[in-house]
Amino acid sequence: MRLRAVSVSLPREVMHEGRTVHTGIFKEPVAGPVQVRFAGLEGDGQADPENHGGLCKTVYAYPCEHYAHWEDILKRRPLPCGQFGENLTTEGLLEDQVHIGGLYRAGTALLQVTQPRKPCFKLGIRVGMSKFPAIFFQSGRLGIYLRVVEEGRVQEGDSIALVDDAPENLTVRRLWQLAYFEEEGFEECLLALRLPHLSPEWRQPLATRLLSAGFPLEQ
Repeated sequence: MRLRAVSVSLPREVMHEGRTVHTGIFKEPVAGPVQVRFAGLEGDGQADPENHGGLCKTVYAYPCEHYAHWEDILKRRPLPCGQFGENLTTEGLLEDQVHIGGLYRAGTALLQVTQPRKPCFKLGIRVGMSKFPAIFFQSGRLGIYLRVVEEGRVQEGDSIALVDDAPENLTVRRLWQLAYFEEEGFEECLLALRLPHLSPEWRQPLATRLLSAGFPLEQ
């Protein structure tokens, strides 16, 4: 596993449907080492800290393996790294293989898997297609959010090493399936709700599923 690119951007203002939108989604690859702080990558910023960034979503990683699929969908080739607003474009780190809570060493930084992404309308601005966030979400090719356990530095070409897996936990892709595309799996919902770093945006749909089925949350 390795880093194909490290991308950052500071928020900027863009016009969208006749109004000004403040966004940090226009990530661009940078050369050389980038410091990873507990608050995020050096030179990077969030325009909407209430919904982006924070403890559970400090660093966003996206698999380069998905790029060919989106190049076909968007009819653009090649797409530049950072196209989906990711900080880290990765190779070998896939949603159906990494578990919530898994620890990975990227460069010298220690990162922990926390959740999948739920894209907002700004992803549509980035790719120039308003319906793209829904297509992206339905695909399950969501990428991986991570929190910073130990600060360090990352740069293009750095290795990514598994430090401590959490195989008893759900994979990132399974969490997505369970929250929005599963009719059963109530025990797995309870397991997911016990994950200490799971954000409210992923707890809510799981809890709603359980309550709607009359399944007690306290089990």
